[in-house]
Amino acid sequence: MKIRVGFGYDVHKLGVGEELWIGGIHVPHSKGSIGHSDGDVLIHAICDALLGAANMRDIGFHFPDTSDDYKGIDSKILLKRTIEIIRNKGFEIGNIDSTICLEKPKLKYLIPEMQSVLANVLSIDSEDIAIKATTTEKLGFVGTQEGIAAYATVLIQKD
Repeated sequence: MKIRVGFGYDVHKLGVGEELWIGGIHVPHSKGSIGHSDGDVLIHAICDALLGAANMRDIGFHFPDTSDDYKGIDSKILLKRTIEIIRNKGFEIGNIDSTICLEKPKLKYLIPEMQSVLANVLSIDSEDIAIKATTTEKLGFVGTQEGIAAYATVLIQKD
């Protein structure tokens, strides 16, 4: 069995009047992610981690923000395509461990729904998707509520 680990990171600026999508769900808030797609930093970080683990470059290579094909696209579609890319190479997900960095709103009650949505898209058990949320103690662009960041580590395997 071949086992690989991948790491992903994404960041988006927050803006008034934008929608906030995290982990495939809409999060009610006065600010939202500014991005070419729907700006879902958690899904983007997971996509990068999966692609990196499979040595398939990164999300920008497969879904460039210079293409109108991806303007405003639901990031769950990008995740679905990403899992197809790695599965075509013979890999399956072992597990995902991720962290969302956001000062407000608090996400702890939304995490089970995010896990369920992502598990459905990826066709894996929600128990294989860890999502944590943290602040940056009011430091940096996350702390001043100018932006949002997410990190993801994945384990993929091939028989």
